[in-house]
Amino acid sequence: MTKAQELREHDLPELNQRLEEARKELFNLRFQLATGRLDNITRITAVRREIARLLTLLHEDALEISQIKPVKGKRRPSTKAMEEE
Repeated sequence: MTKAQELREHDLPELNQRLEEARKELFNLRFQLATGRLDNITRITAVRREIARLLTLLHEDALEISQIKPVKGKRRPSTKAMEEE
């Protein structure tokens, strides 16, 4: 499983190729599950998450928002703290 930061280093054709390969792998895993030959069921979850990461990166590129930096500042008070006030 690759992290999103590692995937950002690749270009678009390679990301599309990885997405295609991941979708084929997911199809094969589902087929193995249906026929009772799948040993590691957790691999399905890992591949689904990888597909989601790839789709997110491709969507970010389409919207041209490649790396959004988190806003640092005050955290919002929790609902419990608000109830106590």
